Amino acid sequence: MTTNFESVPLSAEAQAQLTTSGALRAGINMGNFLLVTGRTPEGDPDGVSPDLARAIAARLGVPLKLVPYKSPGELGDAVNDDAWDIGLIGAEPQRAEKIAFTDAYAEIEATYLVPAGSPIRSVDEVDRPGVRIAVSPRSAYGLWLERNIKEATLVRLDTADLVFDRFVADGIEAMAALRPGLLEDVKRLPGARVLDGHFSVVQQAVGTPKANTAAAAFLQAFVEHARDSGFVAGLIAKHGVDGRLAVAGQR
Repeated sequence: MTTNFESVPLSAEAQAQLTTSGALRAGINMGNFLLVTGRTPEGDPDGVSPDLARAIAARLGVPLKLVPYKSPGELGDAVNDDAWDIGLIGAEPQRAEKIAFTDAYAEIEATYLVPAGSPIRSVDEVDRPGVRIAVSPRSAYGLWLERNIKEATLVRLDTADLVFDRFVADGIEAMAALRPGLLEDVKRLPGARVLDGHFSVVQQAVGTPKANTAAAAFLQAFVEHARDSGFVAGLIAKHGVDGRLAVAGQR
């Protein structure tokens, strides 16, 4: 998989904004198993998002330092700490208050899991009085639900494992998550169903602190080239997440 990124314009100002430490520090969300699928022989995170960060560092001509976070919420919060130069997470309005995001390079459907015997048949039937939704609140889809759910009650839990465990133990009416993860969870709960359709599509993007205006312009051009040239599609195939992770705009 070879793509020439030398044609992506890189200004001296963008270079300086992204390499203040002499390296490109890339925040990586370890909680997304589609974007981080394993480890390199050296023990570094591997997958679509680490490989995209590697390509950006190569264009900048600097070493890459991957900065792992357990969840996207923790990664997003760290924008205040000067801990990373780019962050690879879902673009959401709340995060965009402090992070300048590129257009999406990949996207993932978010939907619901309902237990056996549930009368809920579609995503449109979930936002009703008396329905509880188990969710990881600082995920991109969790932020979407916080903005959009009007009648149902959100049951916010810290980790994906806790979400599933409470959903089962407390008989919660619906569990919100990314479709690929729910397709694995449904195997653990006889009679449960993953609802067709989606309530949101998480847009995976590259972000940089809002002050980095030149860097944001470079990253936007880089992501457009990576997506449109087939580089992102190649990464998806390389890491075996075809059919679960889609190139943005190509579902």
